[in-house]
Amino acid sequence: MSSRNPSSNKKSAAIAGAGKASQKNRKLVGRATSSINQALLPLPEDRLAALRQFLDPVIGQVEVPEYIATDPVAFMHRYDETEDRNLAGFLAAIMAWGRRDIVMAKVGNLLERFGTSPADFIGNMGPADELRIEGFRHRTFTADDVRWILRALSRILKNYGAFEMFWQDCHQEALKPAGFRTGASPGTTNQHLLLSEFHNRFFELIPDAPVRVRKHLASPDKNSSCKRLWLFLRWTIRQNSCVDPGTMTFIPASELMIPLDVHVARYARMFGLLTRPANDWKALKELTFRLQLMDLSDPAKYDYALFGLGVRDIPIPDEFIVNPADG
Repeated sequence: MSSRNPSSNKKSAAIAGAGKASQKNRKLVGRATSSINQALLPLPEDRLAALRQFLDPVIGQVEVPEYIATDPVAFMHRYDETEDRNLAGFLAAIMAWGRRDIVMAKVGNLLERFGTSPADFIGNMGPADELRIEGFRHRTFTADDVRWILRALSRILKNYGAFEMFWQDCHQEALKPAGFRTGASPGTTNQHLLLSEFHNRFFELIPDAPVRVRKHLASPDKNSSCKRLWLFLRWTIRQNSCVDPGTMTFIPASELMIPLDVHVARYARMFGLLTRPANDWKALKELTFRLQLMDLSDPAKYDYALFGLGVRDIPIPDEFIVNPADG
C-alpha cells in the first residue's frame, strides 16, 4: 500500500489523505481492479484539453501549504540547508509506503537519531554513529538495511560533495549516445537510463551489502515504476511549488514522471489516461505520454490531481469517465 492512502477517519479534514473518496468515486474506479482481463479504452486525444480543464483546478485545491503537515515531504521542510533537505527527503521517500501516520512516525524517529543535521551525521558517519541506528525498523527496513544505505550516502557525499552532484553524474551518463553507454537497449528513455544508472552506481558504492538491501531502491531494469524515486524527484525538481521544495535543478520538471501508486493508477484508468493493467514501468511510460500532452513542461503536477480526487471528494462529471465501473 502507498503511504498516500486516504485515511479511513471520516472526521478528519486534513488534506493529505485524510478524507475518504466518495462512494461514487470508489465505484467509478472499481473497474480498474475488477478484472485485469478486460481491455480498457484510451482517452481520445481530442478530449485531453477538456480533461485538463477539469483536473487543473483540482491541483489548485490539493497543492496547498496545508498539504505538507501530514505528508512525508514535511521532513524536507524541517531543514534550512539544501543538503539536509535532500538527504532527509530521500530517506523519507524510499520509506514512504504503508500507513501515512506510521511512515511519519518512523521517518521522524530515524531522523531524530541524526541530531540537527542529516548531512553532517551522514557525511561524517563512523562505527560509533552507526550504533545510533540500532533497533530501528520500518516494514521490511531493518537497522542493518538502513546502515548500508547510509554508508552509500556517506560515500556519495565524500566522493561527489553533494547528493545532487551524484544525480547529475548519473544524468550525464544517461545522456551519452547509445554507442557510448553500457547495457542500454535501443530506444531506452533517458528517464529509464537515469534511474538505472542511479541504482547501479548506488550499490557499487556498497559492494558488500546483502542482496536484500537492493530491494529498497527500485530499478526500471526490472520493469518497476520506481514510484518512490519519482516521488523524491518530484519533491526536489519541481520549482515554484508551495509543497515541493525544488532543491535540485539537474533536470527540468518536463523530464519528471509521475509517482505511480495504486490510487493514481485507478483514476488514470478511469479517465482513459492509462490502459495497461499492471502498475509497472511500461504503464508509467503510457501515462506519462498522455500527461505530457496535457502539460509538456510539468506533467508530474497531475499527481496532485489524480491523487487529490479521492482526498477531496470531488465529483467526477460523467463526460470524463472513459472506463466506468462494472454493474
